[in-house]
Amino acid sequence: MIATDTLDNAAIAELLAREAENAEGHREMAFKRASREAFLWAEEAADLKAAGRSLTELDGVGPSIARRIHQWIDSPPEGIEPPELRAEFLTMARARRALDKQPKWRAQLRGDLQMHTQWSDGSGTVLEMANEGASRGYEYISVTDHTKGLKIANGLDEKRLRAQGKEIAKVNRELKTKGVSFTVLRSTEVNLSPSGEVDMDADALDELDLVLGSFHSALRKTDDQTQRYIAALRNPNLDTLGHPKGRVFNYRLGLSADWARVFSEAARLDKAVEIDGYADRQDLKLSLLKIAKREGCRISLGTDAHHPWQLSYIDLALGAACLAKIPTDRILNFLPVHDLKSWAHSH
Repeated sequence: MIATDTLDNAAIAELLAREAENAEGHREMAFKRASREAFLWAEEAADLKAAGRSLTELDGVGPSIARRIHQWIDSPPEGIEPPELRAEFLTMARARRALDKQPKWRAQLRGDLQMHTQWSDGSGTVLEMANEGASRGYEYISVTDHTKGLKIANGLDEKRLRAQGKEIAKVNRELKTKGVSFTVLRSTEVNLSPSGEVDMDADALDELDLVLGSFHSALRKTDDQTQRYIAALRNPNLDTLGHPKGRVFNYRLGLSADWARVFSEAARLDKAVEIDGYADRQDLKLSLLKIAKREGCRISLGTDAHHPWQLSYIDLALGAACLAKIPTDRILNFLPVHDLKSWAHSH
């Protein structure tokens, strides 16, 4: 059963965020946590209630918050439209409904193109991330640990990036020896300066299979930032523009740009823009994806996972692409590994 005439999890997430704004201390933190967790609930809270199940089955929901959600479902408040800071975030329940209606999307998915390991700020090893990817039926994953410009994330310099490459090669050999048809791609998430420059030597990046680049600073500027995106895309070392807007749920709006021009330039250069599926990011959002679709650029899907279990966030990225009706031949993750490498090397 799907709740169609009552509050969905997105509306409940917004109401929980509002409760947090009017609470203090541990109650504020509890409502904030529940608001974020609501996006990852696999089932609609209204469906659990209708089935007579306890809402405390849902992560982040204790008895007090469960009672509050019961009240909202029984008597839905008016005017639940979220502010821009919390708008256009998919719930896992909605994303999976969309994918269940279009099974070919999951069937064509071959891998995940953004994740982090213990080499930078992740918790899993390269092997652990590879095993998780293989268990999901993937053909490949792309390990994209941060680079030296992002010191807070233990970013890799050129020497450490090459050392990681040796570990990746070892993992690939071990998998092949075990008869596992799976490839860990050497990649990185280079830190882009506000002027669109990468923070690593070109020689080191040339050794990689893929290069993802993201802005991590000056993300609260309110004036038009089109030029920094154009500059980044024109950098010959860059294949994919990561989490382009730089938004974070209930924390940061991210940057503004002439997105049609940005996506058009990506299409002209045959570069990709990313849907970062991390629950708090979901960047690109649906309204921007529709512009990207119109302009014809390639799309990369990545979970931005920092733990093996977070590879499940791929449903948020894949669901967004499905809902935006991105042509499947533009999605990098649907390419065989050889074609994916060839595309990247063409730059």
